[in-house]
Amino acid sequence: MLIVAICVALLAIKVIIKKNGRFPNTHVGGNKEMRRRGIKCVQSQDRDARRRNPMAVNERRKD
Repeated sequence: MLIVAICVALLAIKVIIKKNGRFPNTHVGGNKEMRRRGIKCVQSQDRDARRRNPMAVNERRKD
């Protein structure tokens, strides 16, 4: 438990010391260069793929 507490304190040292400090955004969507290249995180791609397309044609099979 002590080792975990020390590790968390060391990781948060920048946040604790710096005024208005924040943890860095490590998500792909938070990276300007990735957004410029059109690369999204998997969760965003999955969400976009599951959205219903209003322009989609409803296909029906006749048996």
